Amino acid sequence: MSGAKTDLSRLQIFARLDVSRRGNGSRSFPQLSANSFYLILLLSVSRLSIADSLENNKPGPVRQSGGLVPRQARTEVTSHIPREPVASKGIASIGYSKRLHILEIEFVNGAVYRYLQVAPAVHRDLMAADSKARYYDANIKGNYPSVRVRPRVKQQFD
Repeated sequence: MSGAKTDLSRLQIFARLDVSRRGNGSRSFPQLSANSFYLILLLSVSRLSIADSLENNKPGPVRQSGGLVPRQARTEVTSHIPREPVASKGIASIGYSKRLHILEIEFVNGAVYRYLQVAPAVHRDLMAADSKARYYDANIKGNYPSVRVRPRVKQQFD
């Protein structure tokens, strides 16, 4: 009796998957286009990559030739994108890599953020905007993946 139940549950699962039987008794799954296959593959690999990077960036000391060094000191981002000063109350300078499509913004508080996958037109529009801080708030902040290159500098009071 349990064998009949198992067969019935398998048939229900295959029915949900829209799997049909071939003439020779084997099952045939729906065809995937090459684009769908590569998209599924890319998503699987990227999830593994993200999980691996999260695992490797756990806080804690790292043993180096001078003793234990905080992990954060080892994983800091170094900026090689030249930035040009801009007239703005909130933004000190802006840089852009045309090759990598990376926008880098230094704020007046000293913080530097790098925004990824930014189209050249966005950089051009930002540089031409009357209010760069308003353009940043409306079009860049929260709309692109970002990486903090340098935290804001805390003011010291005497």
